Amino acid sequence: MGLLDALLGRSKPVRPDLDRLFALPAAAVTLEAAAGFRPTGYGSVCFAGGEGAGFARMEEEAGALLTGSPEFRRDDYGYTWLLTRHDSEDVAGLVNDLHAANVTLQDGGFAPQLLCSLVGFRDAHSRSLAMVYLYKRGTFYPFAPQPGGGERRDNGLELQARALLADDLRIEEDLSRWFPVWGAPGL
Repeated sequence: MGLLDALLGRSKPVRPDLDRLFALPAAAVTLEAAAGFRPTGYGSVCFAGGEGAGFARMEEEAGALLTGSPEFRRDDYGYTWLLTRHDSEDVAGLVNDLHAANVTLQDGGFAPQLLCSLVGFRDAHSRSLAMVYLYKRGTFYPFAPQPGGGERRDNGLELQARALLADDLRIEEDLSRWFPVWGAPGL
């Protein structure tokens, strides 16, 4: 970054640090102990779908690495979700799968297509919560859709999760980057 960038308010983009995903098992313990949210056993990686044989081969490689039950889904916006399932108590195994899929896509030259990864949680009242990792920012944020369908968020729950997990995860400070992931597989 040069002097002109500093004067114009530009900053260097944050480099993704996929190893931050490995903090999720500790965060899961915190969420369960402090708020009653248990892991669902579902997690997913979202990326912009590519074209051609190279991208199809990379999708196959990413899916083959997973120890859970991988499944590819395309959402209404044209993004591809790689969904994996594990026993709800095996958050570490789930995170290993998400990390492996991200690294495979990144190392295959598809890093610009990676958007986010998420791990799902649910409480005794059937409220859903996802911890979303923003690939390009290297940060997490909570996403909590309101029960009953529709596209409404439980902002209070999201802010509560942010406060609870501030010591466990690098939380995205810019709330405008807490993008909704409506209908995300694994939520």
